Amino acid sequence: MSIGSYWAENVQLEPTCVLQPRTAQEVSFAVSTLVATDGGACKFAIRGGGHTTWAGANNIVDGVTIDLSLMNTTTYNKNAGTASILPGSRWGGVYETLAKDNVTVPGGRSGVYRWQYLPHCACWIRLRQRPEYEVVLADGTIIEANKDSHADLFKALKGGSSSFGIVTKYDMKIIDGDKLWGGIVTYDNRTTLQHLEAGHKFINNLENDPYASWIGMWGYLSVTDQNMVANALEYTSPVAYPAAFDDFITITNTSTSMPGYRDVFLTASFLNNLDVMKRTVDIHNRMIEEAKAGAKGDDYTMFTMIQPWPKLFTNHSTDLDGNMLGLDRFDENLFQVLFDYSWKDEADDALFNQLANSALEELTTYSKSIGADNDVEFIRTVAKKYDQTGVFQNQVPGGFKISAVANEQEIGEGEGNSRVFCQFCTTYT
Repeated sequence: MSIGSYWAENVQLEPTCVLQPRTAQEVSFAVSTLVATDGGACKFAIRGGGHTTWAGANNIVDGVTIDLSLMNTTTYNKNAGTASILPGSRWGGVYETLAKDNVTVPGGRSGVYRWQYLPHCACWIRLRQRPEYEVVLADGTIIEANKDSHADLFKALKGGSSSFGIVTKYDMKIIDGDKLWGGIVTYDNRTTLQHLEAGHKFINNLENDPYASWIGMWGYLSVTDQNMVANALEYTSPVAYPAAFDDFITITNTSTSMPGYRDVFLTASFLNNLDVMKRTVDIHNRMIEEAKAGAKGDDYTMFTMIQPWPKLFTNHSTDLDGNMLGLDRFDENLFQVLFDYSWKDEADDALFNQLANSALEELTTYSKSIGADNDVEFIRTVAKKYDQTGVFQNQVPGGFKISAVANEQEIGEGEGNSRVFCQFCTTYT
């Protein structure tokens, strides 16, 4: 494993030792050995694709990193209608392997990433499309989790993050045919209101054409001093310019269709309210001005993305045994906001982390949210059942930890035009 292969430079830590297992049995041996050694004093981390942007989530200093990158094969199970995908696989390789049989699976929007980066609709699709997990538990036991066996763990893994074990194989339902239509379209920033109005309408009508996918992006590139709008428009059927995109296509565009940077991204989800969308872009523009005034380096990008979470997604997930995102608590259409800032100069770490946190705090304050803690309690119960000694809470310090959530803490809280909740969309990254 090359430390430089981590996507963001700010997470490129130097572990004491790197283990690269090739099988679930070797992962099992590694975990059971680390747990037994010196009473579990040796901390360790698990790396899938290395895409998470906060230091320590998928790597470690003074400890062992279990790197799953050599577990990277994809197998098409024609009779079962599934694909077995190992956790070190890159999406490009997954798609290429399955395309030979004219099938595919819903996955990441970039072929170079592994099990970590979510496409426009893929979070809910991935969560509902996985019929089975192979999991290594804290004592080294290897189990299969599905709707019939270890059903509680099966549900908790669909969004519950790193509190239960190491997933060493994902069985996913295949989709017949591997053709779709789409691309990236860029626009002058002065078209912002047209995009917000089109996006608001799109979210409320997505149930009428679930093949359609949109992500609205507002981005600033410091090297060109360019503040632009971009749309990712994809249609999961080989149909060009479908009617679902009419409101976007009529907007005049400027073009149609970065590694080595430090990065931070934060998300929250809100009721599909046009005023909240407008405030999102207002905050984005103000953060750009603060970066211009405070950045020591001159090479950075600031993206703010709006991504639909319509009720249609939760209805499908509920029909297929549910997940841990908490979306089923809401009867409204939602959208997710992602603040994603990348920069080159380490001296700007504090600035861009502060800007991202300030942007999210301001937006959530503007639109108060509601929620409940039922999902947190379920995750806590399942984590205790399958990891009784708390290995993945204490000996693996990286990632979301259910033990760090207070008993009374809610996943979402508040009222008004916003629905904010914790999103645990990946397992190990």
